[in-house]
Amino acid sequence: MELWEYRADVYDRGKSLDLVGYHVQATDGKIGSVDEATYEVGESYIIVDTGPWIFGKKVLLPASVITQIDPQERNVYVSRTKAEIKAAPEFDEATFKEPEYRNRVGDYYRQFPSGPGAGTTF
Repeated sequence: MELWEYRADVYDRGKSLDLVGYHVQATDGKIGSVDEATYEVGESYIIVDTGPWIFGKKVLLPASVITQIDPQERNVYVSRTKAEIKAAPEFDEATFKEPEYRNRVGDYYRQFPSGPGAGTTF
């Protein structure tokens, strides 16, 4: 399983589903809403606007941390806690598409073996 790809059991590339505006639920509660989402193979992620939860900070989450998408309730569920997401590398609007930044984010999320797919090497 690749860190920057949606899990096959979570997102069907054959269906057109825009996640922008969906609420994002960590394992321990709501963290914000999807501000941007990408769907390219090997380069997929969501940017979450955390609003007042962490003072308007945005966070970049690799697509593989998404464990479920509920289109009826407009929720995206991720396999990380609020604390894990809050401690992630700070979102940088100017460099978030650069390989160096993506590598830092990837290194951070690779350290967590918990959640669906635990023990999977990314």
